[in-house]
Amino acid sequence: MAFPDRRTANIVLTALLLAAVVALLYFARRVLLLFVLAILLAYLIDPVARFLQRHSLLFKDLRKPAILEVYLVTLLFIAFAGHAVGPGLVGPSGLPFTKVPGWIEGLSTGEIATEIGEKYGWSEAAELRFKAFLVRHREGIERLVQNAEQVTSNALIVLVIVPILALFFLADGSQIADAVIRIASTESNQQAVRAVADELNAMLRRYIRAKVILGAWSFAFYSAVLLLLRFPHAIGFGAIGGVLEFIPVAGWMITAATIVGIGVLTHGHWIWMAVFLGIWRMAMDYLISPRVVGKNLEIHPLLVLFAVMAGGEIGGIVGVYLSIPLVVVIRVVWHQCIASAARATAEWMPADKSL
Repeated sequence: MAFPDRRTANIVLTALLLAAVVALLYFARRVLLLFVLAILLAYLIDPVARFLQRHSLLFKDLRKPAILEVYLVTLLFIAFAGHAVGPGLVGPSGLPFTKVPGWIEGLSTGEIATEIGEKYGWSEAAELRFKAFLVRHREGIERLVQNAEQVTSNALIVLVIVPILALFFLADGSQIADAVIRIASTESNQQAVRAVADELNAMLRRYIRAKVILGAWSFAFYSAVLLLLRFPHAIGFGAIGGVLEFIPVAGWMITAATIVGIGVLTHGHWIWMAVFLGIWRMAMDYLISPRVVGKNLEIHPLLVLFAVMAGGEIGGIVGVYLSIPLVVVIRVVWHQCIASAARATAEWMPADKSL
């Protein structure tokens, strides 16, 4: 029996190792997602930390105190915002959040149709049709509520874990990057791997810049429409919507559910708000976001749209989260491979002509 030569064995082992790594990443995709979100959060905070590091009065040119200052300022901002908005939301003139469980029960049983019909002057036939519709879709409504509770609990876990992980990346990011480069490279190709890491670093900074632009657009839209429809705390909820824009899919879903829920609870113009949210989401997903992200990353908007849709089809919400960063990595590695091949060809051609 003939055994394969050494070159064939190396190819087979490399393919098996690559398949094992891909399988490991797939099964650990949720943990990987937390680390990706932490890295992106670190890129978001890094410019502020660098600014404080250069201009701090007490800890100038010290990295870790500047990072702690960023976190302290963020916590103080959240505390002040909660103190300013919270009493208005739970007070006598605020939103009746204590009635939310009863409202959800009325939604699933259809009893809320009577309350809405009396508020907006519906006919008895219209109330009965709406109540019958809610009763027919009771199981779907209950599943939707359960999914919303699960998403909320997962979001709370992410909000706790991701900032802690981002703290490590901010404090020791350069050392972590150097260690990864040493592990992933040999002495002969270390320079090429470092070039890939540098370009990837620049592309991720551009990606975060694009997300900041999209968050600003969302903040402006939500605030303007909420003010137009006279929703309570329009600027505060607009800011929440802008921040949640950093979270693909789940972010805008939480924002839309919160705003529409507030409209229903306060008897605001929630139907018009739902229409505006639907139009805005279509414009954001199919027009604004592909163009902004594509322009900053030098990727065609159609490729951005395809990556998000393919990521959602392959990996669900996790695939959507990782689609654009993965496209960035593939693009950087591909460009470096093309550049390396061009350099090798340029070095080989003079020798070939001398023959």
